[in-house]
Amino acid sequence: MARIKAGDKFPNFEFKTAYKEGVHVYDVLKGKTIFWVLRYIGCTSCNFDVAMIAADYDKFTAKNAQVFVVMQSDQEHLKTDLEKRPIPFEIISDDKMEIYKALEILPAKDKEGLMNGPEYMAKFMKKREKIQEMGLTHGDYEGDELQLPAFFIVEEDGTVSYAHYAESIADMPEVDEAVAML
Repeated sequence: MARIKAGDKFPNFEFKTAYKEGVHVYDVLKGKTIFWVLRYIGCTSCNFDVAMIAADYDKFTAKNAQVFVVMQSDQEHLKTDLEKRPIPFEIISDDKMEIYKALEILPAKDKEGLMNGPEYMAKFMKKREKIQEMGLTHGDYEGDELQLPAFFIVEEDGTVSYAHYAESIADMPEVDEAVAML
């Protein structure tokens, strides 16, 4: 399968969340659906992103949108994290990385590739300050540590209206940018 782009149909893959199994993409599409593909729940940057999405989730629902975060984390890691802080959206557990492979979301070639470019490094350093202010610490490592993120907006009929494959872990929209795309 080739990388997804705007105008394509999003694959109707089956997925599991922390508490559900056997869910299909086309069964959950309503309004606009964002698939925010991150790394894993123990990653401080990803954990920060989940917290920011949760804090402003009403901005998405006000635009008739919903969010699913995709992570390499297994169901047990997700359940453990969600017991500490419930969130108003689902996290898809893709511990076998089938979704990453199907959507051709590739890892960086090396650790330096995770911070590809000075503009991303500056953005990441700003994010790192906020992570430290929140007191987030790194949890368990899961999946491919070099995995890059991606971001998709999918219409109710399964058509992709926006697709973004990140060039670094900081090359992702922030919540307000994502809301503006809706």
